[in-house]
Amino acid sequence: MNLHIAKNRLIKGRVTMPFGASDRALDNETQEVGEELRKLIHARFGRSFHIRQVDSGSCGACESEIIACLSPIYDIQRFGIDFVASPRHADALLVTGPVSRNMARALKKTYDAMPGPKFVISMGECAAGGGAFAGSYYTCSGVQNILPVTFHIPGCPLTPQQIILSLCAFLQNV
Repeated sequence: MNLHIAKNRLIKGRVTMPFGASDRALDNETQEVGEELRKLIHARFGRSFHIRQVDSGSCGACESEIIACLSPIYDIQRFGIDFVASPRHADALLVTGPVSRNMARALKKTYDAMPGPKFVISMGECAAGGGAFAGSYYTCSGVQNILPVTFHIPGCPLTPQQIILSLCAFLQNV
């Protein structure tokens, strides 16, 4: 083992925590919401719900939580939500971060490449109104200044469970 790694392990101690009883209760609640989510997706789309996620200049916190949704603990894919690489396969566009001027045109092109009906979901405070970057010369502030937003998921940053609950609320209203 590398001496540097061993030294850091001694200094930092245990970084991860075991999956405890409170986590199991959280997992049961997530499972219940997820089953409802699966039923909504099947009723509305007859298959899985495909999302194209675009980072339009964020700090990365929202993306980290989206990645956590895909982890084995939350496993959002088991409920029928898939993240796709192409907007041509997407049912919804999930935008995080304040829209930087460099990303505005790329975001419009991504939206134009999506098949109809088009849903735009903004996630986080930066996507809603620019967050800490609101009014900056370099941003267009919120996503609603570029695209028609269908639904907003508030928070900074959100937990994976909040993301799952918000997507369930969105699909109930679609």
